[in-house]
Amino acid sequence: MPTFVLGKSTFMKLLKHTLISLAAVVLFTLILAPLAGRAQVVNEATKKRISIGVGLFTDIWMTTDPDMKTRTINQGFNVFGTYNLPLGKSRFSFAIGLSISIHNLYWNYRFQGDSLNFQFALIKDDQGYKRSKLTLPYLEIPIEFRYKAKSKFALGIGFKIGYMVYAHSKYVGSDYLFGTTSTLVSSIKNIDNLEKFAYGPTLRIGYKWIHVTGYYSLSKIFNNNGKTPEMYPISLGFVLMPF
Repeated sequence: MPTFVLGKSTFMKLLKHTLISLAAVVLFTLILAPLAGRAQVVNEATKKRISIGVGLFTDIWMTTDPDMKTRTINQGFNVFGTYNLPLGKSRFSFAIGLSISIHNLYWNYRFQGDSLNFQFALIKDDQGYKRSKLTLPYLEIPIEFRYKAKSKFALGIGFKIGYMVYAHSKYVGSDYLFGTTSTLVSSIKNIDNLEKFAYGPTLRIGYKWIHVTGYYSLSKIFNNNGKTPEMYPISLGFVLMPF
């Protein structure tokens, strides 16, 4: 199966440029916008249309494989910036932006390098290992319909679509390759059988700048003509939106 995988350096450059862009928005909102407001270039209403958020979440992994076990906490990270468009003079608005989300799957499977079938093998109970995980970063476009009350209560219902930019697997444990007693540490980035796109609805409920978030993936992680287990995450977490 032909695949397209961005190199680590390319992904880091993309991540760096995205974070710099978000930081530039924050800098403009906090420092430059007030100065520009004095010159009547940017008013208060324009500054309020920009939102910046940073969040943490955990993934609840749903699967059709009865032998697959995942960790209770599969921590992930999200950073985003959106531009808000008020709907008339109401308290409703529409937002669209750019975000990066990093999902982690901690499980009892390891990479086996077989692109013709499912590329991961079950780790046997008698095989000691410290950690085995699959990391799935996505560059996303989120959209959201928002409501904000006078009391600062906020509600957001939306949808996002993401493109996988640098998936990789990491294993730390007993040496299953050469059978030695030393600890094996391996990191693999050329992984087939992964869906490049992820999408699903989102929900956000909060007060002032602290919000609880949820995401339900409608797309599965693996794809190999029915030979792979169906897996998709339900993400629950919180996000800080001070701007």
